Amino acid sequence: MEGDKSADEHVIAAAQHLVKALKDRTSLSDEVRRTLADLDIHLAAMTEAKEDETTSFKEIEGRLKSAEAKIMSLQSNCLKIWDTGPSNQLLEYLQNVEEVRSIIVSLESMVLNKNRKQSRLTNQAHSVLQIAMVRLQEEVINILAQSKQCFEHAYVSFHSCEETVVDEETMVSIEYDSIEGTSCLDSSRAESEECIIMDLVHPGVVPYIKSIADLMLASHYVQEFCQVFIRFWKDALYEYLGLFCMQQISIEDVLRMDWASLNCRIKKWRQATKNVIAFYLPSEKNLFDQILGEFGSVSSTCFIEVSKDAMMCLLNFGQAVAIGPLLPERLFCLLDMYELLRGLCQDVDALFCVNHGNSIQVEYHELMKSLGDSAKAIFLGLGNRIASNTSTTPFQGGGVHPLTKYVINYFMLLSEYYVTLRFLLEDREVESSVEVVDTLVRLDISSEIPCPLAFHLQSITSRLESNLEDRSNLYKDDSLKHIFLMNNIHYMVQKIKNSKLRTCFGDEWIKIHIVKYVQHEKSYERKTWNSIISLITGYEKLGKAVLKERCRNFSIAFEEVYKNQTGWTIPDIDLRADLNVSIGLRVIHAYRTFAGKVRKSLSEKHIKYTEEDLEEYLLDFFQGSAKSLNHHWRR
Repeated sequence: MEGDKSADEHVIAAAQHLVKALKDRTSLSDEVRRTLADLDIHLAAMTEAKEDETTSFKEIEGRLKSAEAKIMSLQSNCLKIWDTGPSNQLLEYLQNVEEVRSIIVSLESMVLNKNRKQSRLTNQAHSVLQIAMVRLQEEVINILAQSKQCFEHAYVSFHSCEETVVDEETMVSIEYDSIEGTSCLDSSRAESEECIIMDLVHPGVVPYIKSIADLMLASHYVQEFCQVFIRFWKDALYEYLGLFCMQQISIEDVLRMDWASLNCRIKKWRQATKNVIAFYLPSEKNLFDQILGEFGSVSSTCFIEVSKDAMMCLLNFGQAVAIGPLLPERLFCLLDMYELLRGLCQDVDALFCVNHGNSIQVEYHELMKSLGDSAKAIFLGLGNRIASNTSTTPFQGGGVHPLTKYVINYFMLLSEYYVTLRFLLEDREVESSVEVVDTLVRLDISSEIPCPLAFHLQSITSRLESNLEDRSNLYKDDSLKHIFLMNNIHYMVQKIKNSKLRTCFGDEWIKIHIVKYVQHEKSYERKTWNSIISLITGYEKLGKAVLKERCRNFSIAFEEVYKNQTGWTIPDIDLRADLNVSIGLRVIHAYRTFAGKVRKSLSEKHIKYTEEDLEEYLLDFFQGSAKSLNHHWRR
């Protein structure tokens, strides 16, 4: 017997010798002979099996040596396999790794025994496979890095932070005609975009990455593949967010930002959120499914692991904005953010519908609710803010007060959010019917209001009117009080009737307020001109001395009114022209008749101003630049 034979082989050989010796005896019965023959056949089969096994081990050993040699030949090369030339070299490498994996499967499928060669080959194969897996991790990163596509999409760009910041000063200075359709904020809020799947890597490399993934996962290196795959795409996503300067920022830092800086940051946040959810993440999920879709939950687990930190970065910033101070100028940004999230709801629900992503989905919907609640709170608090905006100084010139411009231009911007505001307010738990009726009566609001938005807009406007009424009482001159109210109510009517909010106020509201400013116009005329016109009427039975006195008193009164009221202002050109015409019809007509009487009874020298002079001087009224007529004497 050779010394290298196993113990089993020695036992089988000894048994065969024993059977042969027994068979040579002549005294054995037939039954014993048959038993010995069967045993001989069985021992022969065992010997053949052992020989086959030895042959199989030699074959496996040869295959392993060949695959190992090819794998190790590239191991010492500092270049990555992908960088060395044609892609078929990578495929050849993968084939050799697959050979090692199949060898391990073959060895582990054999009946486990005390054969040292089997154990040695198994350990050797695992060692080679582990080396190959480390190399494949590096190859995955290298291939992804070289083939990553720049995410060149129109939505990556965003408006400059130097755009108009909506605050009290700009709301007073801007006119709605210049901002209509743009919301003065950011045109990107207008409509949601259709989801577009982009190629995050060159399409040609996807099969190679998938082949590596298939091999590593089949070799039970799931964690190792996912680790490098997740790390690469997590870094790539943060790099993409960096285009929008959306690094991690604490709630405290957000709350400390000045409004201009925060407004700029919110614009970037909206673009980042829109691009990440509508374009980047769907493209990423599509790529993950192409590569890992055949492995159950592996694809979704990797996707959520990659995206959760970036999503939480965006959501945390949104929450910081939502819990900020409830200032009027913040309303439009909150509504923009709310509209954006509401428009992307289906995308988020589709991306994070599985159990692993449920927390992101919940956080997303909680942020949307917080933004909506904050927007509602600001809008519903506008009336109280207007009521508390008081003054002890009359507004110079009686023009349109900055508060009126602010509120009405604020409304004009709100008209761009009509649908969203209506949704938020109707979603709100409405006050009891008794409280609503009480408010309608107290603020003189029509009871036929179609929706909560209309009710609150009219309520705010009524608060504004009350505020203006209080401010008008600061004027010592009753005529200027009426000019002030006429200007402000006219401004409100003109803006509202030509805007999208007309339906919220209705034709009846507009008619009522037209009547109001016309009444103030007539009241001004009575207060200012009735007493002056009385000086040039009812003169039929007056003597010459009284007539002279009337001429002098009229000139003094007109000069005084001229001096005061040229400094007053009626900003609306048409309104100013209409009032000038109305004044002219009354004053010039009466003065023409009076001047004719004076010329007949006295002489031309007693008439300081001609009818044409008065017509010209009346055009100077309400221009906001005080003038004097004391030096204008007829020659």
